[in-house]
Amino acid sequence: MKKTVVIIIVLFLSSCLKLDDNLFNPKNTIKQYELDNYTGEQDFKLSSFYDIPSNLITELTLESKTENETESTKIKAIYVGDVNTIATDTIILYCHGNKWHIDFYWQRTKLLAHVNGKNKYGVLILDYRGYGLSEGKASEQGMYADVDAAMKWLKLKGCQNQNLIMYGFSLGTAPTCELTSKPRTLEPSKIILEAPFASADVMANDGAQLSMPATFFTDLKIDNAEEIKNVNAPFLWIHGNNDNFLNYKTHGQVVFNNYKGTYKEFFIVDGADHGEVPAKMGFDKYLEVVGKFIRKP
Repeated sequence: MKKTVVIIIVLFLSSCLKLDDNLFNPKNTIKQYELDNYTGEQDFKLSSFYDIPSNLITELTLESKTENETESTKIKAIYVGDVNTIATDTIILYCHGNKWHIDFYWQRTKLLAHVNGKNKYGVLILDYRGYGLSEGKASEQGMYADVDAAMKWLKLKGCQNQNLIMYGFSLGTAPTCELTSKPRTLEPSKIILEAPFASADVMANDGAQLSMPATFFTDLKIDNAEEIKNVNAPFLWIHGNNDNFLNYKTHGQVVFNNYKGTYKEFFIVDGADHGEVPAKMGFDKYLEVVGKFIRKP
């Protein structure tokens, strides 16, 4: 009996101690952003209809620094739209998922650039530290500082709270919830969470099939289910009902239920796994749902 217990604990720890690595997965290193010329793995590939003119694609270098750091970290980002009209445009700040880099999420970025009309809104996407061409080592607090650095750039360009929409996918739902529930530089007027996870605790328990607090094996403090309680901005939740990475019932549904703000709506995508939501939903339907939510007064 003792031997069985020891084996279970060892197996539990060997998998859970890797939670940070699994959550922050910036592998697949690159030397430059290829965007439409990228030939690596992607969740889907859009037709030429969604191509963005080169004069509306701006590569940026942002300076990011956490409260405990004395030196800043250089973060790479790409803005899609007219930089000169940021002060009057609606801006979607896109926080990507846990793996790879902007090239992997470029198709998603282009799709968002077509919400309610081609390039009607600006879209800003960044690579967290340790991802893509961004410097530094991936971390929770670093990620929050990186996204806030993107907000600082937008604010310098004249972006106002009422014109900012935050969109978080998977890991990106953490900075979206954190920086909306406890605003730093800007306070988003609306948030969209695609395939959000409830917390590091739930993520660990789902993977280990044992109910033990995440603090037992990781330093992650991410808790979207709690953060969302302090969010008042209108909230759209989108999730696939076949998500094998973040089960929509134990993760997204919990976050949705905990929201007590001004307005919320959801769209469950039948048959969609973790990265399949836009494609399984259908690009036209995806743009319709997101567009209608952003237009809502």
